[in-house]
Amino acid sequence: MTYLSEMGLLSLGSQLKAISDQLYAMADDLYAQQGIELQGRWFPILRLLHDRGPMTVGEIATAVGQTHSAISQMANKLVAGGWLSAASDADDRRTRRLSLTRKSEAAIRTAKPLWRAMREGIEQRVRENGLDAATLDALAQVPGPQLIETITKRAAAYRDEGVRIVPFRPELRDHFYRLNADWLQRYFQLEPYDIEVLSNPEGVILSTGGEILFAQLGDEVVGTCALMQVKPGEFELTKMGVDPAMQGLGIGRALIEAAIAEFRRLGGRELFLETNTKLATAIRLYESAGFEHQPAVKADSHYSRANVYMIWRG
Repeated sequence: MTYLSEMGLLSLGSQLKAISDQLYAMADDLYAQQGIELQGRWFPILRLLHDRGPMTVGEIATAVGQTHSAISQMANKLVAGGWLSAASDADDRRTRRLSLTRKSEAAIRTAKPLWRAMREGIEQRVRENGLDAATLDALAQVPGPQLIETITKRAAAYRDEGVRIVPFRPELRDHFYRLNADWLQRYFQLEPYDIEVLSNPEGVILSTGGEILFAQLGDEVVGTCALMQVKPGEFELTKMGVDPAMQGLGIGRALIEAAIAEFRRLGGRELFLETNTKLATAIRLYESAGFEHQPAVKADSHYSRANVYMIWRG
């Protein structure tokens, strides 16, 4: 799983861009293997002009769903390379009408068997991964004015509402397990002590004088953390997890600030946490909240993954 895939649909555009780049690179490799001088990124323009004849930059942009600027830049490169010819449009002398050159027509004739093989190969992989043409067509309908309107309204609602931090309630127990298990399995693995704590938060955390907090956006539970009292007055900030799709919204900071406030309310004397150097973003957040690195790992740590020990100094 890549970082982009962890973000879910929030990164759909970036994920599709990454897929596009990979497919273009694959096409370039295949062209090179076959001794064809074409490049994958040229395909939409060259194939369109081959199928429909000479067209203007604006007509091409509309047909392939790309910006006028992007098509114009690509067309300039293709004209300079001898792949396209440009002539003034008969109806508007200021507009260029692009057409294939003999050089590109010859390359396209050579490439046609490869294009057929590429289409069939991609179709097979699409089917093998449970997709179909209808799914791909549906993705093309995702952007648009209606989506912008929907997102704008929701963003305004979230700004007005903000993140709410709420205490443990029995009906939230499954979210405590879910958020932490998802986080741990993404970076490490569930250790026996993790399972013990997550499966019995009331017995391990609450009954010993600790607290469990949840972050909510609307009715959605998007984060959690816990204060575990390991001995009178000594607390561990632990079991913090934020929904990956909601990261970057200040949820982790809100949870830490609420946990510190709860630590003070409980009259705690020492607050510590354990983490791993792999989690650089989280460590920066802890540092900014007042946690200081200790020279060695905690001697009696429950976790094999813990290689960072920090104590809150306020």
